[in-house]
Amino acid sequence: MSILFSERTKTFHLFNQEISYVMTVLPNGHMGQLYFGKKIHHKEDFSYLQEKVQRAMAACVFDDDATFSLEHIKQEYGVYGTTDFRHPAVSILQKNGSTLSDFLYESHRITEGKPKLPGLPATYTEEPKEAETLIIKLRDPLTGIVLELFYTIFAKGGILARSVRFQNEGTEAVQLKRAMSLCMDLPDSEYDWLQFSGAWARERHLKVRRLEQGIQAVDSIRGNSSHEQNPFIVLKRPTADETQGEVIGFSLVYSGNFLAQAQVDTQDTTRVLLGIHPFGFGWKLDPGASFQTPEAVMVYSSRGLGDMSRTFHRLYRSRLARGYWRDRERPILNNNWEATYFDFTEDRLVEIAKKAKECGVELFVLDDGWFGDRRNDHAGLGDWIVNRELLPGGISGLAEKIEALGMRFGLWFEPEMVNPDSDLYRAHPDWILKTPGRHASLGRHQHVLDFSRREVVDAVYVMMKKILSEAKVSYVKWDMNRSITECYSEALPADRQGEVFHRYILGVYDLYERLTSEFPEVLFESCASGGGRFDPGLLYYAPQGWASDDSDAVERLKIQYGTSFCYPVSSIGSHVSVTPNHQVYRDTPLHTRANVAYFGTFGYELDLNKLAGEEIIQVKEQIRFMKTYRKLIQFGDFYRLSSPFEKNITAWMVVSEDRRQAVVGWYRTLNGANVPLGRLRLSGLDENLSYCVCEEGLESGACYYGDELMNAGLVTTENGAMDGTLSEKHSCDFDSRIYVLKAED
Repeated sequence: MSILFSERTKTFHLFNQEISYVMTVLPNGHMGQLYFGKKIHHKEDFSYLQEKVQRAMAACVFDDDATFSLEHIKQEYGVYGTTDFRHPAVSILQKNGSTLSDFLYESHRITEGKPKLPGLPATYTEEPKEAETLIIKLRDPLTGIVLELFYTIFAKGGILARSVRFQNEGTEAVQLKRAMSLCMDLPDSEYDWLQFSGAWARERHLKVRRLEQGIQAVDSIRGNSSHEQNPFIVLKRPTADETQGEVIGFSLVYSGNFLAQAQVDTQDTTRVLLGIHPFGFGWKLDPGASFQTPEAVMVYSSRGLGDMSRTFHRLYRSRLARGYWRDRERPILNNNWEATYFDFTEDRLVEIAKKAKECGVELFVLDDGWFGDRRNDHAGLGDWIVNRELLPGGISGLAEKIEALGMRFGLWFEPEMVNPDSDLYRAHPDWILKTPGRHASLGRHQHVLDFSRREVVDAVYVMMKKILSEAKVSYVKWDMNRSITECYSEALPADRQGEVFHRYILGVYDLYERLTSEFPEVLFESCASGGGRFDPGLLYYAPQGWASDDSDAVERLKIQYGTSFCYPVSSIGSHVSVTPNHQVYRDTPLHTRANVAYFGTFGYELDLNKLAGEEIIQVKEQIRFMKTYRKLIQFGDFYRLSSPFEKNITAWMVVSEDRRQAVVGWYRTLNGANVPLGRLRLSGLDENLSYCVCEEGLESGACYYGDELMNAGLVTTENGAMDGTLSEKHSCDFDSRIYVLKAED
């Protein structure tokens, strides 16, 4: 890993064993992009990569150089209007009404490790040698605005982290109208665009299309990263697949409004922008003030989508997630929500917990409905005081009973919201986001608290801290059940209303930071009606997130497959739910519900007392299996084998770091008659090791070399539907199998 600067050519080269990133100071003082991709040899002069040709109708910076038009030069942080007509990375409204800027190179510095971003989540290092950071200082001589471009290259993997800091060293206030975290100009457009889109209960479905001239984008202006889109895109060469080919992943470590955009011009070059969505954004920068953008992470791989994903997984699992639970196996839990909804008593909860303990569950979670007048979703939200009629011993009393059973206790909160029918709202009706003179909309019968205000965050913190201090709470499920409407804060003047969306997210991060610091051994799980805020920003505070409110195993195949392109298995909240499923009313075999949920944090979303005796035996076996293999599953290397977006068969697997163990998940959506032969080519194994392959539930299996399993494949053929006969174990719709591989000594 090195960051080298050539004084003669004013060229920077950032590189490690995987990648090179080359940029230069352009003749006009701006920063130009020369190369990003697979590692290349270092040399002092890469100027040949700066392609300049005279083009008709091009506006040029210099009168005597008709080839130097910023419209046709790759840049590091493009500005609109000074011969560049593409969408810019930055736009600053000045007192005279102009939005033009002219950021010129002034200096740079190189440091070991990686600086923190104040008030924002970001990747980090634990040892200085893990990364190096380049900070390039640019200045606009007219306004005095200083722009610092941060580039961190990690020692391992094709990873480059980027962010931007603005400092007003001028004499007049300005308004930041656009401040992207990343601007990346690529020399061609021969890419497929991958995005991860959906809606509530079908989040992060993979969508693929070719880049074309014009603009392709995903975004959110809902106040949260959203169910609809995810702040993550991939550009891959058309021939690239899971195991080979050039791939670039772009991920934003942020939980609010975002824009991820690719603009292909008529010369077929591509500009990628990633950062806070400029729609509705405006940040007043007074003299002496600064603004820090969220972090954007780029991962390059020449070995396909799978390698890119595993690079993201390792980084986000160990250098974005933090704290006590980062490297620990996650407890198997039982949540009462789909078992009882709001209809519970303390005795009923204890009854459910006793059965869970008998089956081997380690954590019992009380969901919504334990506080204030919360007997439905119309009232009580915001009043974080236990309802003693439901829980006579309070949260502390219930927690003690659960602990006495030999389990840990967890609790649900939705701290960012308030019902109009609540004591908090009646005392502070001005504490919600609402526009003066306008109707204040409701979502799930609730308003959004104004987390841009310190006093609001403080009040919620005091209530939550009291509960967590007085009771043995080992886990917190942090929910958020609506997007932001009427985004206006009564605490800010008119010229700062464009700051509210971002200040709101900073308030959420602040509350998370305080609570996770105060209660470092509590496991926090983020939730937003399921997957409405499943993003890297929250992984910094909560090492796992509820991936979707849709707990149907068949639907979860697509959700978890799509999620895996960026996010590690250890971050994916996944449970076994009741059947018929409460979201799609599908009947799915119990073994398939577990076989899907294994590839995540694992738990149960039901009342185990309602299962038949044979099913309880299955549950006990499932829990024993997960306890045996959860370290491998949650922290091993993940490989996608067959896509639910393309085939009736879905398959994936995890492999241990030493490649001596693996667990394979195989899932078929619909059964068929006289089905074709089936083979599944595995990945990630040691070709020279012999593996004993055993299907879950069987005591022994045959052994094969790794090269056989990866090239010839694992035989998965079965009888399928026969002519009027049934085998002892007949196949069915929504079937699945788990295979365990262990290397022979």
